Amino acid sequence: MRFKLLPAVPDSLDRVEAAQRAVPLVPGTEDDCCARLMRRLDFPSRDVARTWLTFLRALELAAETDSGSFVRESTEPTPEHLRSAFEARVYGAREVLAALDDEEPQTVDEVFASFEERVPVWETHRAAGDWRDVWRERVERILEWAVLLDLAAERDGGYVREK
Repeated sequence: MRFKLLPAVPDSLDRVEAAQRAVPLVPGTEDDCCARLMRRLDFPSRDVARTWLTFLRALELAAETDSGSFVRESTEPTPEHLRSAFEARVYGAREVLAALDDEEPQTVDEVFASFEERVPVWETHRAAGDWRDVWRERVERILEWAVLLDLAAERDGGYVREK
């Protein structure tokens, strides 16, 4: 399964570890988990907390149980693990990274242009008028996370692939 939701990129990967620690070891409801994330990390809204909870699931740092509760995984959020899970489980990460050259910087718009055909058709209907804006922002967030994870680098007004 690949996940679409990405929170805004934090200043460091320490925030990912702190978010994981905020997810309970004993399964809790989504509302309980979001309340804990908001309380412990000062997230401004439940939507932000829910996005982080989903992202933690993508990174295999939290899981949803069969009963719909959420629980912290014991996986250590090492940079290697985060890079691997990000590429494998975040929708668009592989494709965005594949669009990057390791020599010539690509702007967000150039990367989005190469990714645009991969936007699911139902998404273009759901957000009809502004779907390009929504998905361009997602591509930009993928690039920002890729930089934080040392999968990409910002250079000369664009992004290049880190090898």
